[in-house]
Amino acid sequence: MVDNSVGAVEELYARVQAAAEGTPYRMCRTERGFDLTVDVDVPQWQELLTRRRVSQVCTYRVAVRPEKKIYTMTDVVRTVEYEAGVGGVRLGASVFVGRDVSLSSYRTLDGSEQYTFSSAEGHGLIRGAAEELGWRESQPVSVKIGIGFAALGGLGGLAALITLAIVKWL
Repeated sequence: MVDNSVGAVEELYARVQAAAEGTPYRMCRTERGFDLTVDVDVPQWQELLTRRRVSQVCTYRVAVRPEKKIYTMTDVVRTVEYEAGVGGVRLGASVFVGRDVSLSSYRTLDGSEQYTFSSAEGHGLIRGAAEELGWRESQPVSVKIGIGFAALGGLGGLAALITLAIVKWL
């Protein structure tokens, strides 16, 4: 049984790797599965007295449970930016972990080059390979917590509306 589980993980890894071939995505094995990573091409610009640079790396972290053929995909988006100019230097860094749905498009000022990034592209590479092999996706804990808070907020709003209706009626 262990051999089948290991074989299933290897086959999933190989399928995603084949799907990512020829794209800017790179793969790396992890203890619980694998990561699919891409450097997002963010334009750099320089104004009269200010230079700004943004660097963003999007990683799709895939954890597998081969015995059940279930995988969990978590997005990890790391952004580093700096701005230097007359007013000094400003540095910033952020990390987002959860489910990121983003689309960005950039074009050079002369219109000669265009770059578009969609987080759905990486999701599609993984989901397409997994579906072909009969794997099912499970939501990561961070998404489940978010859904729970959204439901709780919705119930709170509904309770407030019902309370207001009752008070207004009385």
